[in-house]
Amino acid sequence: MKKKVMIAMSGGVDSSVAGLLLKEAGYDCTGAMLQLFACEDPALKGCMKDIGEDDARAAKRVADALGFPFILLNCAKEFKESVMSYFANTYIAGGTPNPCVECNRTVKFGFLMEYALSHGCDALSTGHYARIKRSPEGRMLLLRAKDLSKDQSYVLWQLSQDVLAHILLPLGELTKADVRELANASGLPTAHRSESQDICFIPDGDYAAFIERYTKKSFPEGDFIDTEGNVLGKHKGSIRYTVGQRKGLGIALGHPAYVISKNAVSNTVTLGVNEDLFCDTLTAHNVRLIATDRIDAPLRVEAKIRYSATPAPATVEQTSPDTFTLHFDSPQRAITSGQSAVLYDGDTVIGGGIID
Repeated sequence: MKKKVMIAMSGGVDSSVAGLLLKEAGYDCTGAMLQLFACEDPALKGCMKDIGEDDARAAKRVADALGFPFILLNCAKEFKESVMSYFANTYIAGGTPNPCVECNRTVKFGFLMEYALSHGCDALSTGHYARIKRSPEGRMLLLRAKDLSKDQSYVLWQLSQDVLAHILLPLGELTKADVRELANASGLPTAHRSESQDICFIPDGDYAAFIERYTKKSFPEGDFIDTEGNVLGKHKGSIRYTVGQRKGLGIALGHPAYVISKNAVSNTVTLGVNEDLFCDTLTAHNVRLIATDRIDAPLRVEAKIRYSATPAPATVEQTSPDTFTLHFDSPQRAITSGQSAVLYDGDTVIGGGIID
C-alpha cells in the first residue's frame, strides 16, 4: 500500500517541488494550505486577503498539475493565539522573537501535523531545507541542508522526536538551483514565483505599527540612556527598537550610536557604541534537545544566535532541564533576548533554547 503524505503547500516553488518529488516517488499525496489570517482582522488592515488568495490559487494549480487533491485549512485562531500574540508579547516584554520558530512548533508541525495524522496520513512534508535521519540507536536527528545558504534547520530546533519521526523533507539534499531547475523542467506553475523575505503577517516590516494595531495599545515615550544610566534623550516607545539597531533612532550624539539593550519595566533603551554590543556568554531557557536527552558535561559546539548568523565555536553547559549557558570562544555581536540559540555538532542539530 502506498504511504500517504500530506504536503504543506505555501504557493511557492519549494513546497511545489516537494510535492513533485513525493508524487514521483510513489506517495499518495494530498496538498494542504493553511489559512493563517482572519482577513477581517483590523490588525492586518485587510492586506493579507489578496496575498493569501494568490498563494492559494498557485498551490491549487500545482496540486492539479501533479494530480493530487488540495485542501485549505483554516487555522487563523491557532496562528493568532500561538504566533502573533507570542510575537507581540515578546516585543512588549523587551525581546525580539523569531515567529517562524514558534509557527513551526505550534502550527505547521503542531496543528497541521495533528490534522494529517488524524486523517490517515503517515507523514507531513514541507519545503524546508533541512534533513532528518534516524541514528543507529533509533533516535531521530535533525541536520543542516546540503545547501547551507538555504539551510532552515535553525527554525526547526523545537521539534520533538515524535514529530520528527513523521516528517519528510525532500529538499534537504538539493540546492535552490536544483529546485528551480526541477520546477522549470516539470512546468510547475510556481517555477518563477519570487520568495518573500518578510514576516508573513507584517509584510511592510513595520513591527511597531502592527503591535499597536494588534494590542490596541499605545506605547509611551521613555528615556534613551547610556551604559552608565545617564539620560541622553527621549525614545518613541521601546517596541520601535531592537538590539544592534543603528538607523532610525532619532537622536544625534556626535558618533554612531547603537541599541545595546532595552528594559521594559523602566521603559528605557540603552545606547552605546559598536564595541558595547559584543559579549561572549549567554543564558537560554525553554531548552529542547534533539540529538540527546541531556548534556551531562561541558560540550564543545557551534552555535547560531540568529537565523542569518554564522555558527561560532562555543562550549555549552546545561544548567537545568530547561536552561543552558553558552560560552563563546570569541565575543559575539548583538546577542538578543527572544532569539533562538541553536547548537550544532557539525551538521547535526543538538538542540536549542530561547536567549534570556
